[in-house]
Amino acid sequence: MFPGATADPSAPAYTVVGAPLDVSTSFRPGARFGPERVRRFAGTFEDYDRATDQSFSTLDIADHGDVHAWNDPAEYCDYLASVCREIDRDGAVPLTIGGEHTVSLGPIRALEPDVVVVCDAHLDLRTEYDGDPWSHSTVTRHALDVADEAVILGARSGSEAEWVRADESDVTVVEPDAVGAWTPPGDYAMRDVYLSVDVDAADPAYAPGTGTPEPYGLTSRELRDVVRAVAPHASGFDVVEVNDRDDGQSATLAAKLLRDFVFAHADATAGADTDVDADGSLDGDDSS
Repeated sequence: MFPGATADPSAPAYTVVGAPLDVSTSFRPGARFGPERVRRFAGTFEDYDRATDQSFSTLDIADHGDVHAWNDPAEYCDYLASVCREIDRDGAVPLTIGGEHTVSLGPIRALEPDVVVVCDAHLDLRTEYDGDPWSHSTVTRHALDVADEAVILGARSGSEAEWVRADESDVTVVEPDAVGAWTPPGDYAMRDVYLSVDVDAADPAYAPGTGTPEPYGLTSRELRDVVRAVAPHASGFDVVEVNDRDDGQSATLAAKLLRDFVFAHADATAGADTDVDADGSLDGDDSS
């Protein structure tokens, strides 16, 4: 169980779902261990969040457990989508822990967002990789079959064809040097947004335990700021590509980002419900 996920599973506000798929990793495998490691390393954190004056254990979070993975990613994502669809129907926000990045397609298909915001070192816009159309490096391309737009934050790697695809109007790439100045557009308050964090968006100095590390990435604080900024507009969240090839740095960061998402989302929801948001920008916003 994710530490602090103490809500009655029949009526939570948030539900953690482990998705340990690990079939298309192209360099260092081990993403199947991600959900367990993220839960384990989350156990070191204080319950209280000073930034929002909330305690994690009081925010009605449940843990569904892991959705057992098998070796057919297309079928697995369909099944994971059905799990997340049920979570959404019950009024909870799905919080998915991967597993390889392909698992993001489960909650994305379930929630059918207008915009997918992805923190990722890689564009993941391939149509296939080594003949595999369901490779983790195709996930953003597949997401655009559902969403109208993809925003990729922190990308610094891609094939020539991917960069050409990224120039099309439905993709926005914010390269690492510009992420610190990026803020969610104002129309996000009126659109359904999904947030996916591939832990390799972080520089390997902060998150070495991932399948395809890429230097010159984001700091942990930059990722935190993105998550806290997007969370108030989001209907779902995932953090993926954590493996067991470090001493827990990647899992610790992933667990902290999941908690940051919940704190920021819950704080915005409370503000919207009571019309007391400090700057007024979220007053009346019930999009999430």
